[in-house]
Amino acid sequence: MMLSISAVALLGAAAFFLLKSRAVSVGAAAVLFLFGFFAAGTGAYGPITQLCAALAHSLAGLRP
Repeated sequence: MMLSISAVALLGAAAFFLLKSRAVSVGAAAVLFLFGFFAAGTGAYGPITQLCAALAHSLAGLRP
């Protein structure tokens, strides 16, 4: 659970700064938000979550 909260905070901050710097439009941000929202309700949720957990696990193993 800690990873998903951190990922949401990180992606939210990235989206905020992209919108603030006008690197992306409000319409594009809304489309990406809706895509993520609807993708979470599909069968893709499980494999995506497992991939993120595996990446986090492998990155945690790189620490000295």
